[in-house]
Amino acid sequence: GLVQTFPFGTNWSKYSRYVGDVFGSALAAEGIFAFFLEAGFLGVLLFGWERVGPKLHYFSNICVCLGAHFSAVWIIVANSWMQTPAGHRIEETAEGARAVVANFWEMVFNPSMIDRLCHVILACWLTGAFFVISVSAYYLLKNKHQEITRSMLRLGFIVAGASLILQLISGDSSARLIAKFQPAKLAAFEGVYKTAPHTPISVVGWVDEKEQKVHSLKIPGGLSFLTYRNFKTPVAGLDQVPKDEWPNVPLSFQMFHLMVAMWGLMAILTILGWIFWKKGTLAQTKWLLWPMIFSVLLPHIAQQSGWIATEIGRQPWIVWKLLRTNEGVSS
Repeated sequence: GLVQTFPFGTNWSKYSRYVGDVFGSALAAEGIFAFFLEAGFLGVLLFGWERVGPKLHYFSNICVCLGAHFSAVWIIVANSWMQTPAGHRIEETAEGARAVVANFWEMVFNPSMIDRLCHVILACWLTGAFFVISVSAYYLLKNKHQEITRSMLRLGFIVAGASLILQLISGDSSARLIAKFQPAKLAAFEGVYKTAPHTPISVVGWVDEKEQKVHSLKIPGGLSFLTYRNFKTPVAGLDQVPKDEWPNVPLSFQMFHLMVAMWGLMAILTILGWIFWKKGTLAQTKWLLWPMIFSVLLPHIAQQSGWIATEIGRQPWIVWKLLRTNEGVSS
């Protein structure tokens, strides 16, 4: 946390000067309401074994959990404001224009904040669930701690299954929100260069940037239906966006589809794991236990690829339609 604050001044001084009043208020709230709670009780959680009572140690678990969630809230507030700015006004100063908070709660609950927060929190729950599943699968394979492993697996599968279903709903909502506020980003996610009815969705493929088309397995009208609940309605393509505002389409496309692929793999492992666990044969199904051990990597890959797609997809804007990325760097 200390290290990350320095680049705002050393690398992004113009950005910090422009949005410091807005961005700084969100980060300050994160420090006050989340960081001290999380960091303080993390010490008790990690070093309190046999030094504090079991009730206090369990309470420290709860506080670290709450602190992490509160931290996510304010970080997402800050990032979402950069994606869909609201609750601010632009003031002219001697050093140039800068954004200041006009309505704090409009800034906090900007148009994309709730959707993004749900998506991130669910991704974190999936990370925790697959960590538990991974450790449980290792214990089963090594025939260790069998009693607690059964409870861990049950909890892991339930949390993973519920989170995967909710993440699917959240992703659908987020995509429709992006279509409304950041159409160029959605076009980059699916490689939509030309606006046309029956806009297809790509299952797997790659972008030919030179020819401005996507070579992929497509579902005709799929993107139109998911975005507008109508197979005919055209989804805005990059031909509706000035060329100098196009993001990196190949990278956005691949990262977005990598995130979706990770969701698919997690869903498959959860379904198969639950089936064999209910049958009581999971401990003997080594061909499934090994992938489950390494499944802890899947949510991490999904998170990183999702963040890359989100941030690359909004380029060239560091604050959407207010400040370009090349205008925010230190000179």
